[in-house]
Amino acid sequence: MSLNNTIHLKDYTQPSHHIRHTDMTFEIFDEHTLVINRMQITRSDKSAGSIYLNGEGLKLLCVKIDDVKAEGQFTKTDKGMDLICDKDEFVLQVVTKIYPDDNTTLEGLYRSGTILCTQNEPEGFRHITYFIDRPDNMSTFTTTIIAETERYPVLLGNGNLVETEVYAEGRQMVKWEDPFAKPSYLFALVAGDLGVVNDSFTTMSGREIELNIYVDRGNENKCGHAMRSLKNSMKWDEEVYGREYDLEIYNIVAVDSFNMGAMENKGLNIFNSHYVLADEDSATDQNFMGIESVIAHEYFHNWTGNRITCRDWFQLTLKEGLTVFRDQSFSADMNDVSVQRISDVKALRERQFVEDAGPTAHPIKPESYIEINNFYTATIYEKGAEVIRMIHTLLGEAKFRKGMDLYFETFDAQAVRTEDFLWAMHSQGGFDLERFSRWYSQERTPTLEVREYYDGEKQEYRLSLQQVIPENVKGEKQQPYYFPLAFTLLDSKGNGLAWNLEDNRQTLLKNSILIVQEEVEEFLFTGVTEKPILSINNNFSAPFKIEHDQADYGYLMQFATDGFIRYEATQKAAMNAIDMFVESGEVDTRYLENFGTILADNSLGLESKAFMLELPTLSVLMQEQVEIDIVPISKALNVLKHALASRYKDTMLELYRRYHRASNSELDAQSMGERSIKNAVLSYLMVLEDDVINALCIEQYEVSVTMTDRIVALDLLENYTPDLAEERLTHFYERYKDDTLVMNKYLSVLSASEREGTIDRVQALQNDPVYDVKVPNLVRALLGVFARNAVAFHAPTGHGYAFLAEKVIEIDTINPQIASGLTTAFRSYDRLNPENKELMKEALEMILSEKEISANVYEIVQKILD
Repeated sequence: MSLNNTIHLKDYTQPSHHIRHTDMTFEIFDEHTLVINRMQITRSDKSAGSIYLNGEGLKLLCVKIDDVKAEGQFTKTDKGMDLICDKDEFVLQVVTKIYPDDNTTLEGLYRSGTILCTQNEPEGFRHITYFIDRPDNMSTFTTTIIAETERYPVLLGNGNLVETEVYAEGRQMVKWEDPFAKPSYLFALVAGDLGVVNDSFTTMSGREIELNIYVDRGNENKCGHAMRSLKNSMKWDEEVYGREYDLEIYNIVAVDSFNMGAMENKGLNIFNSHYVLADEDSATDQNFMGIESVIAHEYFHNWTGNRITCRDWFQLTLKEGLTVFRDQSFSADMNDVSVQRISDVKALRERQFVEDAGPTAHPIKPESYIEINNFYTATIYEKGAEVIRMIHTLLGEAKFRKGMDLYFETFDAQAVRTEDFLWAMHSQGGFDLERFSRWYSQERTPTLEVREYYDGEKQEYRLSLQQVIPENVKGEKQQPYYFPLAFTLLDSKGNGLAWNLEDNRQTLLKNSILIVQEEVEEFLFTGVTEKPILSINNNFSAPFKIEHDQADYGYLMQFATDGFIRYEATQKAAMNAIDMFVESGEVDTRYLENFGTILADNSLGLESKAFMLELPTLSVLMQEQVEIDIVPISKALNVLKHALASRYKDTMLELYRRYHRASNSELDAQSMGERSIKNAVLSYLMVLEDDVINALCIEQYEVSVTMTDRIVALDLLENYTPDLAEERLTHFYERYKDDTLVMNKYLSVLSASEREGTIDRVQALQNDPVYDVKVPNLVRALLGVFARNAVAFHAPTGHGYAFLAEKVIEIDTINPQIASGLTTAFRSYDRLNPENKELMKEALEMILSEKEISANVYEIVQKILD
């Protein structure tokens, strides 16, 4: 591999030909599948005397142009076929043989258990047939599937079912037709013996849509939440965006082996079973919320991704960032707005901020890539959603909706760019397009330094802001951003202060939202009757790190009116307390007191309160270190937790007993809040190694009916009382060993454990019958969770690095996409202390020394070492 394989946005050219209609026939046999592909092709570039078709790993049987064999007219490589054809319009037929059972990459057509299914985003379709496999080639599709009836009674394709026929010798045929033009990455096929749950939805125009969720037989009773989430999503999209579903049928299929979370194929969504199957015995509250979010995300793609798609893969955030914003908004409307916002920002900080700080940082619209699979990242998705959210804030609800309507009306059935979306939004006014566009082209997380000055005599308050914009990964200077900044000026009792803004510029978008656009800016407020307490970046209005040395986090913990800011204050205060212990060995008593006010505050929603009681994770704390050293911050975190548990033991026990309802499995906000708060205080109490508390934890495991309570108890026992955990771990294993989704949780508990010997137990679990290295969910549960276990992975011995490197090399030969995902654990390399850095370097060089390393893994490891 070398950087000569890099693909650049600047080199984009339109395809010389377009495929207007594709008629595909799949004949499925035991050992192989025969694919007959007839394409109606139009030449776009009249000077083009040949057409290039992507195709990899295919056995080519026949090529015909207008039903005449193309003898000597094509040249084939391992990446595709160059076909000589000097015609403006022609029908090209390509016949290939593929072997789904041998396909471990899970791209193209492959087998998951007994099911044949596809995954074609971004470039899987070229593993099925020769095609112009790029998103700006949009074609209508007809799909005919022929297979053995007994083995494959269910045969599904995109669009609407138009024909079925029973053949002789136990075979059957079905034909699906999708009238909407789409890129090949949205093509889908499923064949198998599946159970199904049926329902229907009546659209706002009165059309009745057939809804089906297909699963392995026996799992039908776990689809209720997914179906409710789908119907809620369809209703919400009609009410909020005016978007109605456009086909007669909407199918979802759940499979165990899937590289991603789910795929929005037109009319035939294929899901990782993790995001479909749930009941109280096997799924946690977090699982239920994740299903609701992902079901919505894939449904919303029907308009933001399918009807309007990306011109090229550099535009990926066009569909993903926008659709994440839509699914976050949906989840906020379905649940608690403040809790949802805190959850979104937590995820951003723990995944995207880490990415932005490392060697693989990239803008939400990258300029280049070697392997596009590596760019399905938190930056493209979550940071992309934050950029859309800022546009929504700048425009307001009504204008944002008008901009979206214009986007849909103008670009329906087209493959477009981020610039086209921004044009539609900017048509409503409200922001500086040129400056705002920097969010698409610049990388790294910016910092906003905040200074305050108050003159009581003049009743003037000055707010000074300075943007600190890091250089990009190339060491180049980047420009200041244009963004909305929400704030509140509070008095000593937590009430909002009145003020006037002395500024001739249009810097105030609406009450309490500033527009910031310069590197250094100052805002003068008059008529401020007392020294204010500043609450800044309310609701996380812009994806900045805030440095505010004058902030009174103790006050904001008690009095902030913005739910996110109150959570933020608890996190900042805890981080300061941890820093204090690392530097002086002393516990911050003021923080302990302020924590107690949150604990005693009965006005807070229970889920919000549970979030506010959380201490920062090691991942977040590592981001604050100039040179990463796990040992001191891990020790400080444990000492602080013990101090809080000791001081508030009685209060915490009272909260636990008040809200512990072992038989309650409801999913309403109150019930989930009760589980959240009682498990939050239990996680503190368990550090005390108290027999009474240990007994409560054991009882919770043994008596509670929800997986939420059971898995929390099991995790706490594993980390704090391993002798007591052993019996419960064995019980859990025996009870659920035949349920792969629950075994993912079992593996995660053990690989996330921070007690000694975790790496040995993880290595041993690779030989357990429940583990299969070819199933991505199991790999993520065992190896992915271990790689995020800062204590075990960054152990001073370096064994964690060497172990993961060996696994990356092994899995790269099976599934490069999953292997490259594991390599992202090494992104902290450049900021490690010298001892750990040298050990990690050895592991990275071991990976890079492999002769057959994939492009997926090479790209990430090379960037880290560079």
